[in-house]
Amino acid sequence: MRRRITVLAAVGAVATAVVVAPAAHAEGRGDIRVTRTVVNGGSNVIVGVTNVKKFTIAMTIKDNSGVKRVNSVSAFNRTNGYGPVDHLGTSCKKVSTTTSVCTATMQIDPSWIDSYGSGNEGWDANAVAGNWRVDATVAANDGDYWISDAIGFFKVKRAATLTTDATPEPVRKGGTLTVTGKLSRANWTDLRYHAFTKQVVKLQYKKPGGAYSTVKTATTDSKGHLRATVKATASGSWRWAFLGTTTTMKVVSTGDAVTVK
Repeated sequence: MRRRITVLAAVGAVATAVVVAPAAHAEGRGDIRVTRTVVNGGSNVIVGVTNVKKFTIAMTIKDNSGVKRVNSVSAFNRTNGYGPVDHLGTSCKKVSTTTSVCTATMQIDPSWIDSYGSGNEGWDANAVAGNWRVDATVAANDGDYWISDAIGFFKVKRAATLTTDATPEPVRKGGTLTVTGKLSRANWTDLRYHAFTKQVVKLQYKKPGGAYSTVKTATTDSKGHLRATVKATASGSWRWAFLGTTTTMKVVSTGDAVTVK
């Protein structure tokens, strides 16, 4: 197993949101500490099959002499150590004499996820998805430094797609409406979307101007297909909604409007 660690100096820039980071197991010298970390603005990092995904790691760092720089920052899967991510650079903004917010810009390119671990026996590119952690080494103006392990946690998830088709359109009042769909998710081995099987998905309905509510659930078959039948009582829109998993994003389909006559 491999993980990528890049060392870059910090220069001035602006960071955004902050959240409290878990306690870190660390070592070093002096009183410098990473006190808060936020990854991707607090959202999951979603990776598809084509577009490069860039995200930020914003670290609040404190030392009585002031913060000098971030020596290194890395991110990788907590379970298997896989970290196919590039560190593009880190910039810091001084917010007081003792505190700076330093923001690292990272990227994951789906086109090279599979080649990252190709030399490992039993390698599965999709095992990159899941729970990740952040490590960093930070330095102060007075020579203090701190090697900070597990200063933040986040999820890298496979992108997903979901469709809805309700038929017939229009439908007579009291008639049977059949709602179908398909759930697929990104596969980082061949860079295509494949059926996501055996997943429970919610069928939702709303009247014009109203809010969606769940009517029933269905489970995807061996090809990712969904199918449900309902009694048509009033015009409105139908959609499928998938809550996601630890490794796959949540996704809601576009609504399909049906007129009841």
